[in-house]
Amino acid sequence: MSEIRVNKLVDEAGTGAVELSQGATIPSGKTISGSGSITLDTSGNAATATALETARTIAGVSFDGTGNISLNNNAITNGAGYITNSVTGDFTVSGNVSVGGTLTYEDVTSVDSVGVITARGGIRVGAGQSIGSDSGTVVYYGDGSNLTGVAAEGSGGGITTTASSPSANTTVTLNLSNAQHHQLTLSAGITTISCTGGTFGESHSVTLIQPSSGIATVGFSDYFLFPSGSVPSMSEGGSKIDLVSFVVHRVGAAGTQLLASAGLNYQ
Repeated sequence: MSEIRVNKLVDEAGTGAVELSQGATIPSGKTISGSGSITLDTSGNAATATALETARTIAGVSFDGTGNISLNNNAITNGAGYITNSVTGDFTVSGNVSVGGTLTYEDVTSVDSVGVITARGGIRVGAGQSIGSDSGTVVYYGDGSNLTGVAAEGSGGGITTTASSPSANTTVTLNLSNAQHHQLTLSAGITTISCTGGTFGESHSVTLIQPSSGIATVGFSDYFLFPSGSVPSMSEGGSKIDLVSFVVHRVGAAGTQLLASAGLNYQ
């Protein structure tokens, strides 16, 4: 390899710069410097470029330099994602959140779920708090053997009751959806007992209190089925008390059926 050692290079006329027709190679660690200026050929898009000539992909998202991009944390490799293991302060998500593993959180004010919540470790309700429904009925599954301290809302026990004093010569309709035990203080005359609502398997009872003066004759709608098809004759007058117990055997389009039995003249 030949080597030329000079302090300055000028053209043959001694008036201009030399031309490196085959280019020049700057060894590693060396620089080009001077008190003047360096002029580069910026033909093409080097001087006015607004985008990369060839777009690059960052974490699976194409980037050409023309705008910001949103990265997919799942696609980031070679290190941790841009969301770390914990977030300090408020964290707001405007879209949906999908969790492939276990979601753990503390001190949540409320959980609003449109589907079924499966609590594999159980549910613990704080002292003085309750489980209820804005509308409809809350349904519990299982045999209830581990339930303790269960009370109906607004009462001290688990059986809901209703009481009324119907006028004479009327039909009294027991709402089986509102109460399990019904008490009727009768007036002299004829009283027919019917019902509405109810759920298969529910147990109900109705207490019939005769008037102190006169006799209340009691009849039952076809919903009530008594043993052998024989409707018992209720006690008459003198404030006597009868008890009719029944189980909801069938409800729906086929017609309600209540399997009933009576205890008469309790004293």
